[in-house]
Amino acid sequence: MFSGVENGSVSVDSGHARLHELGYKQELNRDLSVVSNFAFSFSIISVLTGVTTLYNTGLTYGGPVSLAYGWLIAGAFTMIVGLSMSEICSSYPTSGGLYYWSAKLAGPGWAPFASWITGWFNIVGQWAVTTSIDYSLAQLISVIILLSTGGNNGGGYEASKYVVICFHGAILLLHAIINSLPITWLSLFGQVAAAWNLVGVFVLMILIPSVATERASAKFVFTHFNTDNGEGINSKVYIFVLGLLMSQYTLTGYDASAHMTEETKSADKNGPRGIISSIGISVIVGWGYILGITFAVTDISYLLDENNDAGGYAIAEIFYQVFKSRYGTGVGGIICLGVVAVAIFFCGMSSVTSNSRMAYAFSRDGAMPFSSVWHKVNNQEVPINAVWLSALISFCMALTSLGSSVAFQAMVSIATIGLYIAYALPIFFRVTLARKSFIPGPFNLGRYGILVGWIAVLWVATISVLFSLPVSYPITNETLNYTPVAVGCLFILVITSWIFGARHWFRGPITNIDG
Repeated sequence: MFSGVENGSVSVDSGHARLHELGYKQELNRDLSVVSNFAFSFSIISVLTGVTTLYNTGLTYGGPVSLAYGWLIAGAFTMIVGLSMSEICSSYPTSGGLYYWSAKLAGPGWAPFASWITGWFNIVGQWAVTTSIDYSLAQLISVIILLSTGGNNGGGYEASKYVVICFHGAILLLHAIINSLPITWLSLFGQVAAAWNLVGVFVLMILIPSVATERASAKFVFTHFNTDNGEGINSKVYIFVLGLLMSQYTLTGYDASAHMTEETKSADKNGPRGIISSIGISVIVGWGYILGITFAVTDISYLLDENNDAGGYAIAEIFYQVFKSRYGTGVGGIICLGVVAVAIFFCGMSSVTSNSRMAYAFSRDGAMPFSSVWHKVNNQEVPINAVWLSALISFCMALTSLGSSVAFQAMVSIATIGLYIAYALPIFFRVTLARKSFIPGPFNLGRYGILVGWIAVLWVATISVLFSLPVSYPITNETLNYTPVAVGCLFILVITSWIFGARHWFRGPITNIDG
């Protein structure tokens, strides 16, 4: 057992030593620096992805006020959740992440159940995140093709939902191939992705308002509240809350830093640094991006109109019109959309990486059907089967879009709520069952740990309720918010499988160091 960091004359990595103390062998290649660890989470949060794909939601529900202030509110609370997660990550740097933490913090009696429910919410939430990222890229590609061939009003090519699902499948295939490469390659891609996201945001937030011939006033950007949503909702508070979804959906996925800890040097310090820096930097640059784009908004109802050139895709229409009004052609706008598309591609790539590490760890502990298959690593120390499984499941989840947009929306909601429930469970156990027994790692919040933890848990409980509210009245089959149905079904499945099967054989995380 490594007790210190020095072992004879060989220096042992502190994360490696801690992993050994927790009872796990070092099977993955520990090669990532703190920058690489940050890069994975930053690329998954990917401001360009979340804001671009859900800008319509923000514009519809509250407009500029929801966008500008909703982002800061969601950002502040997300940082609180991140701080709590970082404190736990510092103590338990394993790629199982959340479900391993739940097992340790819930105590021996509750450990198997706590890790079962956290693990399944985490992994299904992650698969849903990959599904929605890659599907939104497929949609953006179809909008780019539409605009490149003349736009909605100029006889442009409008892709059918079958073409979009083919795009989606092709993107996932590419992501699975890239994720089959050794971690040194992935680390390089991850850093390029983070740089692309960072530079892309700065370029677009300066370029778009600069090129625009008509700009909104600062008064419009910071004080205009759009109540004209066409959804039958008039209460300003209600509208603002629905507008928060864009911000909260964007600010997810930073658990990637925890899932990459077994491949990160000094993970007990660098894992937490990865989580906190990825949230902090995303909140700052994301706010700049939102404001920059909103300064180019002059007519909200036109941007959301399905009859505009981009078919109602607000950000695409903004980019296209800004260049068209100044230069007589929208080509520059299409190129800007290409910059966003590359960022979304990287975002999906990092998401599959995070998925596969979670599936690897979860199956290492025997929680998944055919576990022995999924936790195999190849000669390059890559959990190759878990990579392809994650891509396949994400493709299957997107097939719901062929049935109805409502079913697909339910999938996306699992991405936000399912993941956040998985984030909150270990924090909840940390502030309740493990209040006295928790042994902090090098990064800790000291006496504020409990207070910060409770705020984080209450925020997650609040958004889980808020995002289950109807988004349109009167309520019909088409307008019903299926979030509670989707998350409820997942909950019932997880609990039933526990009662009728898993409780007899699942013992929670299994150590794999013999002796």
